[in-house]
Amino acid sequence: MSLKTRLQEEQKLAMRAKDKVRLVTIRSLIAAVKQIEIDDKVELDNDAVTAVLVKSVKQRKDSITQFEKADRHDLADIEKKELAILEEFLPQALTSEEIDAHIKQAIASVNAKGMQDMGKVMGILQKDIQGRADMAQVSGLVRKNLM
Repeated sequence: MSLKTRLQEEQKLAMRAKDKVRLVTIRSLIAAVKQIEIDDKVELDNDAVTAVLVKSVKQRKDSITQFEKADRHDLADIEKKELAILEEFLPQALTSEEIDAHIKQAIASVNAKGMQDMGKVMGILQKDIQGRADMAQVSGLVRKNLM
């Protein structure tokens, strides 16, 4: 089952269960996917839908940080609930050993010699592990490996 189809099925289940937070969260994600499809006149595949999902997760995390800094714990709690719902749809996270293996493989595939090749390595990793690892953390690990 494609991720888009799964989202639509989960939306129906949330409607039947009258779960407002889940329904609003899933609807916003479906709307973001449809907006991209309309704007770009394309049908998004699973990888593209996952990229939209990752972007939404990142936005929620940023919002939580900002709300907590502003001492708005009520709004942060709402964002945390939405974040938990969105994370259900992310692919299974990679272990640190798997991330290291992907990094080493990407470095070898582009024959990276130093920091000037970091963009090439990150480009490969972005395609391979998008949504399954925190890309900021991966970037730090790539930097350590290239130094």
